[in-house]
Amino acid sequence: MVSLKEPRSRQAAFDTLYSEHHGWLRRWLSVRLGCSHTAADLAHDTYLRVLRRGATPAPEQSRRYLTQIAKGLVIDLYRRRRIEAAYLETLSLLPELQAPSPEERALIVEALVEIDALLHQLPDKPRRAFLMCRLDGLSYREIAEVLGVSVSSVEKYIARALLVCHRAMHESPP
Repeated sequence: MVSLKEPRSRQAAFDTLYSEHHGWLRRWLSVRLGCSHTAADLAHDTYLRVLRRGATPAPEQSRRYLTQIAKGLVIDLYRRRRIEAAYLETLSLLPELQAPSPEERALIVEALVEIDALLHQLPDKPRRAFLMCRLDGLSYREIAEVLGVSVSSVEKYIARALLVCHRAMHESPP
């Protein structure tokens, strides 16, 4: 990695990375996504992540580094689409008068995506326990049976998930 502390070296390293690999990255993403517009957006987002990280890879590692970032963005895109589709399906069950406005829908989808990202920071069992408790309304004993763990483990899983949620609520900027 080339540190990007000095503005000139940072700009030169980034410019080289961009000019040598941007076209390749867009094509790579376009093949995987089947949409050149989405590929262009994710390529742009990939380079924004590089800038935020403050370092560029060694030249021989450039494509691997960009691919790693881009794959994460593709996963995020599909996760967002899945969440949005599930939300829209749920909305379709509501009477038209109760449906939120397009602006409210966009805000709700953003909140759901943030919650999903937050919960994916948790290991599998705490995340599943939390969702079974909050969404499915299962008791700790029922969750313990499904997960094949003790009730005390479920209590710890739920506490861990609640702590993550609490921290996110109180550490977020206003």
